[in-house]
Amino acid sequence: MSPLAEHTEPLHAASGYRAARTLPLRVELARQLKRRRTLIMAGILAALPFVLLIAFAIGGDPNGRNGQVTLMDTATASGANFAAVNLFVSAGFLLVIPVALFCGDTVASEASWSSLRYLLAAPVPRARLLWSKLVVGLGLSLAAMILLPVVALAVGTAAYGWGPLQIPTGGALDSGTAAQRLLVVVAFIFVSQLVTAGLAFWLSTKTDAPLGAVGGAVGLTIVGNVLDAVTALGHWRDFLPAHWQFAWADAVQPHPEWSGMIQGTAISITYALVLFALAFRGFARKDVVS
Repeated sequence: MSPLAEHTEPLHAASGYRAARTLPLRVELARQLKRRRTLIMAGILAALPFVLLIAFAIGGDPNGRNGQVTLMDTATASGANFAAVNLFVSAGFLLVIPVALFCGDTVASEASWSSLRYLLAAPVPRARLLWSKLVVGLGLSLAAMILLPVVALAVGTAAYGWGPLQIPTGGALDSGTAAQRLLVVVAFIFVSQLVTAGLAFWLSTKTDAPLGAVGGAVGLTIVGNVLDAVTALGHWRDFLPAHWQFAWADAVQPHPEWSGMIQGTAISITYALVLFALAFRGFARKDVVS
């Protein structure tokens, strides 16, 4: 073989190297679980049911206003009602924060620590790195959304007893059906927050400032909520993910209505897929120097 041919031979990976085995999910998950912000966020979500319990104990049982009974007014009817109320008060904003934090802090934090280039030099393929971080970020986000109602159900059952889910408009769901419907509610809230996850993850690949990615995602989510409140937009609001964020209320009815949840799911997944694709495409071309 001539020297020229020898130098034009393609370079081969080291023996035993497998790109799919780099940065295993269990390693990334262990790294994220040990971080202080993960523990703090878990503590905040676990504390919310106790805060509401104390608020109801101080203020007394909630009563209907102007003759109208809302989900909040049934909070002390049973543990299931208490869990549903916790989801209701947190779905609009509080649950946005862990999603933005876990998905927005993941890549940008590596850049801010100047460790991102060393991960890529390991070598961890860029797509593999993003995939591991995205899966773990979404997994932690889902865990946060499960933690809240589970703690709320336990606290509510201890305080108000185990019983059916009382529906504000009349009627009730037995305990087994209520548990199934609450699982549907959590699943829908998670899907509806995929847009925030996509925004946070995309911004995380664009900046070296974790706070910028997290804050940007939360800020844009708030903008979406504000736009949804502008009734002058008419049917244009149907294209806003925020317009469907409380469609899960239709699932806790004697005869659930699924059309709103289906439309909200389709809108959220569409936006999320576009944002995730932008993140992978942009990061593949990014000049990583940090």
